[in-house]
Amino acid sequence: MLTALATLAIAPEVLRLWTGDAPGALGTADHDIPTLTVYPAAKPYGSAIVVCPGGGYAGLADHEGSAYALFLNRMGITAFVLKYRLGSNGYRYPVELEDVQRAIRMVRSEAKERKIDPRKIGVMGSSAGGHLASMAMTHFDNGNRHAPDPIDRFGCRPDFGILCYAVISMGPIGHAGSRDNLLGPNPPQTLIDETSSEKQVTKDTPPCFIWHTQDDPVVPVANSEAFADALQKAGVPYELHLYPHGNHGLGLGGPPDSNSLLPWTTELAKWLKRNKWGRALDG
Repeated sequence: MLTALATLAIAPEVLRLWTGDAPGALGTADHDIPTLTVYPAAKPYGSAIVVCPGGGYAGLADHEGSAYALFLNRMGITAFVLKYRLGSNGYRYPVELEDVQRAIRMVRSEAKERKIDPRKIGVMGSSAGGHLASMAMTHFDNGNRHAPDPIDRFGCRPDFGILCYAVISMGPIGHAGSRDNLLGPNPPQTLIDETSSEKQVTKDTPPCFIWHTQDDPVVPVANSEAFADALQKAGVPYELHLYPHGNHGLGLGGPPDSNSLLPWTTELAKWLKRNKWGRALDG
């Protein structure tokens, strides 16, 4: 579609989350520098989504990053793809959480100049990126109005979340590789509980769209079911879509400008439009 192709024709803007070294940086290589890559919509609706690609906290899957961004552009949503620091490069929790929180603060701090409603900033993630997105939804603050860094004065609570075959738990139903990369070997139970998002949901957790395949061989569907159950008990609006078959890491199921993507994309577009976070596809 024209929106996605037009975006592809423009080199995306890349923003460093921190001007100097990021807090806790282990070096100055590219993987030590968390960034946001901006994909502006051709016809902005006024909302934004921070996209967290998956990769087991060991890598970042492009088809769950830039491809999602171009798809979101079709609904008028400005997308910001987060390059967060990884366990494979020696980074452990809470560094990854601090990266996504900083990303949301940064988008909110630049909302006016980018014609974004600061009350319509969401977070989206797949697999381990979905775990990071779920932590952003359950660990947040209103900012520190006395902070010397003006970005830190903005809150980091997302207004909504989108979770795609997400790792949710760091317990037995979770994904061992993601847990090891995020928490290191043999983490204490207190840390497992703190990073198991199904245990951190409150009434203040934002509304969420969740989808998963029931025969996912990598991340059990029980993760999404547990998060949805926690949202239900807390009275938080959510929409859960379970599909009987499909491998892990499906992404969109095709190029972002295709009209024959996986069914979840159509359901997501309806959910976003219904909640006034995006317009109809190519609308």
